[in-house]
Amino acid sequence: MSPDDRDPGRVAEIETAHQPTPRTMQTRRGPLEYVDLGTGPAVLALHGAMGGFDQSLLLTRTIGPPDYRYLAVSRPGYLGTPLSLGKSPEEQADRCAELLDSLGISQAAVMAVSGGGPAAVHFALRHPDRCWGLVLVSTCATTVEDRPPLSFYLLKILARIPWFTRAMRQKVERDIDGAAKASIPDDEMRARTLADPETGPLFVALQRSTADRVAQRLPGTYNDVAVTRTHEYPLENIAVPTLVVHGTADRMLPFDRHGKAMAKRIPGAELVLAQGGDHVAIYTHRRQVLPAVEQFLKQHQPTHPGQTTA
Repeated sequence: MSPDDRDPGRVAEIETAHQPTPRTMQTRRGPLEYVDLGTGPAVLALHGAMGGFDQSLLLTRTIGPPDYRYLAVSRPGYLGTPLSLGKSPEEQADRCAELLDSLGISQAAVMAVSGGGPAAVHFALRHPDRCWGLVLVSTCATTVEDRPPLSFYLLKILARIPWFTRAMRQKVERDIDGAAKASIPDDEMRARTLADPETGPLFVALQRSTADRVAQRLPGTYNDVAVTRTHEYPLENIAVPTLVVHGTADRMLPFDRHGKAMAKRIPGAELVLAQGGDHVAIYTHRRQVLPAVEQFLKQHQPTHPGQTTA
């Protein structure tokens, strides 16, 4: 991707006109799907639940500055990456290291949102010499106590029915504001986000993606739910520069239990506090988060190009 393609003013045009074809890297356990875009220091991008490489790519387009090489991954259980590559965040972290090996990259930062956080944390823990920075967005610091609603479990059955998934997509297309209301309940904040010429199309793309190929996103999503309900994280052992981004009104992962605690427990971590932001704070507070991420990455990126390629 050229520098012009990374310019925020062109994001909406690119999002509708250009969806890169993912590549596949063969690991010892099977294929890992990813998109490789841009030049510069490498940054791994890890999506959350109901995601895939397309949402990893959206993460980079929402808060990723230009002049970096982004590797947008489909984690195990999502789209073209089978769950057999690794259910645990430790295994997923190791698959990311294998991807770097295959591309001849010695070091990368990791940018992760929501359910991608555990794998990112373990990449920093297991491969600290390969991780030059960690950006954790709306992710968990400890076990998640609340159970998903019954409708979430019904989705596993209904997603196999073609007419149901078609109806999901049509509902999003007919009523973008209604689809967005579940993520941004505040009317003024939702209207402002959707009306933003740069952020609005990105958030709409997120809504559309979650209604696309639903059945191919569910194995990883159910695995993520199981991980977040059972997994603890030795955050105090993280020894790489870390930026935590979290909304104070996050209903899925409450700020005090997760964002605030994570920033406190990780040595030297910086915190970007999105006041009033919910779980999608990188969209509603993008104008605050994007420059903070850019400053963080520039501050910690490798000094010499030779540090990013083997």
